Amino acid sequence: MVWLFFSVLMVDYSTVYLFFGLLGFLLFLWLKFNFPQFENPVEQHKKLILRKKYWLYYFLTFLSGARRQIFMVFAGFMMVEKFHYNITDIALLYIANHLLNLYLAPKVGSWIARVGERKALTLEYCGLILVFVGYAVVDDAYIAGGLYIIDHAFFAMAIAIKTFFQKIADPKDIASTAGVSFTINHIAAVIIPALFGILWMVNPAAVFYIGAFMAFLSLLLAQKTDQELRINAYQDNV
Repeated sequence: MVWLFFSVLMVDYSTVYLFFGLLGFLLFLWLKFNFPQFENPVEQHKKLILRKKYWLYYFLTFLSGARRQIFMVFAGFMMVEKFHYNITDIALLYIANHLLNLYLAPKVGSWIARVGERKALTLEYCGLILVFVGYAVVDDAYIAGGLYIIDHAFFAMAIAIKTFFQKIADPKDIASTAGVSFTINHIAAVIIPALFGILWMVNPAAVFYIGAFMAFLSLLLAQKTDQELRINAYQDNV
């Protein structure tokens, strides 16, 4: 619809924002009054709780949120500022991204179930290191677009962080820890664009090199998932 509005109908920004804002509000009302309420079989904690046993999940979540901000803010900004992509070009990239993920995500989920979280996250973070370094050095608009699509495709593998948490979590902690992870993601969403935005004005490539370093830290942490699963299984047995 974004592509249609801006490339075919030539609608102005204010009208597009108004349309999607009203559409979102109407969808909210429909969900509010028509979507069924599901009762949780396990009583959930009603406050945010930090537990030492979830430390690895917290770190992976923060680094994943930081990586998402680099993709959402700076990779897109690079496409516009350096390679002069316009709004319809970016919309087409998103269409390609989501069509690809509609195909890949179920297959990735099945693959994670077979090989486990450590191997899936290892592949994701190795790929991200290459993608971020590619962002830092790319000079061709088409190659940059390809990196953008590959980067988005790796988002499907992020489900491995959630499945890892589900395997180690106390069922009563799931809602509370979901709130904690949401908060951690928003810490990254506030800090990363602000700090990296200053760095971007000095050295745009450095933003992506730091992103590659974050992916490397995630890669190191991902190697501990099997160990944490074994520790959790042992404690459950005890």
